[in-house]
Amino acid sequence: MCGLAAIFAYQSKAPPVQGDELAVVRDAMRLRGPDGAASWISPDGRVGLAHRRLAIIDLSPAGAQPMTSADGRLALVFNGEIYNYRALRAELESLGTVFRSHTDTEVILEGWRHWGRDVLSRLRGMFALALWDNEARGMLLARDPLGIKPLYMADQGGCLRVASQVKALLAGGSVDTTPDPAGHAGFFLWGHVPEPHTLYRAIQALPAGSWLWRDEAGGRDEGRFFDLGQELAAADEKSFDIDILHEALADSVKAHLEADVPVGLFLSGGLDSTTLAALVREAAEGPVKSITLGFSEFQGGAQDEVPLAERVAAHYRLNHTTSRVTAADFAQARDQLLAHMDQPSVDGVNTWFVARAAARSGLKVALSGLGGDELFAGYDSFAQIPRLAGALGPLRPLRGLGTLLRMALSPWIGRFASPKTAGLLEWGTSFGDAYLLRRALFMPWELPRVMDSDMAREGWKALQAPSRLEAATAGISSARLKVSALEAGFYMRNQLLRDSDWAGMAHSLEIRVPLVDVDLLRAVLPLVRGPRPPGKRDMAACARPALPPELLDRPKTGFFVPVAQWLGASSLRGWARQVHGAFQA
Repeated sequence: MCGLAAIFAYQSKAPPVQGDELAVVRDAMRLRGPDGAASWISPDGRVGLAHRRLAIIDLSPAGAQPMTSADGRLALVFNGEIYNYRALRAELESLGTVFRSHTDTEVILEGWRHWGRDVLSRLRGMFALALWDNEARGMLLARDPLGIKPLYMADQGGCLRVASQVKALLAGGSVDTTPDPAGHAGFFLWGHVPEPHTLYRAIQALPAGSWLWRDEAGGRDEGRFFDLGQELAAADEKSFDIDILHEALADSVKAHLEADVPVGLFLSGGLDSTTLAALVREAAEGPVKSITLGFSEFQGGAQDEVPLAERVAAHYRLNHTTSRVTAADFAQARDQLLAHMDQPSVDGVNTWFVARAAARSGLKVALSGLGGDELFAGYDSFAQIPRLAGALGPLRPLRGLGTLLRMALSPWIGRFASPKTAGLLEWGTSFGDAYLLRRALFMPWELPRVMDSDMAREGWKALQAPSRLEAATAGISSARLKVSALEAGFYMRNQLLRDSDWAGMAHSLEIRVPLVDVDLLRAVLPLVRGPRPPGKRDMAACARPALPPELLDRPKTGFFVPVAQWLGASSLRGWARQVHGAFQA
């Protein structure tokens, strides 16, 4: 896990790469990689690559980046981990490749030489990369299939700039900072900035599962090597088999333990992390550290997950640590936490604190149960959205009437019910609309009240939220998989995974997500499309030995963070205003 930066002055009118700018962008990401820093600039001065290293695989100097090929043709910076790199290395060795290191980085480098862009679909893991090919005179950018690792780019004035963080690109001082209305409106709509937008017009995220090629003649090509919607739509059907499910889960966990440093585990009282605890114990050869985050406000109450997590840790003989957080801890850390956010988010507080506890325990890598709800239908949205769209779908021709009804009701209905109630007929007649109604922080008609009204209108138009939501479910016949496409493609990718990245990297901790894995997805999808799709309890039934009964029988409660109590804010909406304000300072 690392931080990467790249500058490619592809047009002759663009000035050559400045080593000082490259170093500033690189070192703005120091926390992503405290174990080393290096830069490489091409002999002609038109290309620069830089890297901050968090050493996880091949801790020797041979694993350092930027990495160049022995013949000088290729240069690469890469952020992430490739869990099947050993198998790919063996295949490349059979083709005659001689390796100089034991890193997954060199496997990508040589994989490009032999397979070109096809190497991307062979990589199992999380990654963002920038690769310079001197023979083809161009740069490749790519990002992992499910969007675990971020990659941001600014392409202006004949120069392409790339980094792992928006704030790093800004630190270089050469990127236009004109606000992007869609980014600001998107934050208030969702509680995060939806991709590909950022708060700045000039900076965009490279889409998950995609690649971009830029050559020195100014040519640009781009495409996808993975499409979540197509995967969900094309899956075969298979009858439920607990052994198939266990094998797929165990395989993913085993792959995610690949490291030359100890790998720990975030452990809550939920089924996702506790199932991982069992599978880690099954796969790991030595002792495993686990970390639980507790809140003093919840101690002794129903929302306190600490006792159950400690019971699970004892059950699976984990080396366990509990870290309790108080309001005073939050008050002390608040400004630092906001400074660590790369883009505004209403979430991520819990991840920031548990990552801090993990790092203080000596860990550099920890597994998270993120992704289980999206894959195994753990959210109430899996019942609510099909029910709402099914009931109101026949009324879709009356959506215009619903708009008039919402306009009449919205000024006063908030005194008696959720403001969203006014929009039921307008925003409840399709899966995409119902999802927005379910997940939105502020509804579209509320945006002009919380931000500049002109920017709100321009931003809402540019977001194209309704059409993007509908496109996400196109071709998918299963109601459950439609919701999976929405939750994984929007909430998980833009909020949960991004929060895990910035909050973990703030403490130089790599967070891995075994339940967000393409091989696991492809193994489970046929079961989901079958006559008896697996749910969270089926996932938990793969734990061997079995999970404690009090955990299996416990209703889902969600994970609560008492931010509102700590701030004296009346709601999550109040916290959103404070977070957004911090990014305007």
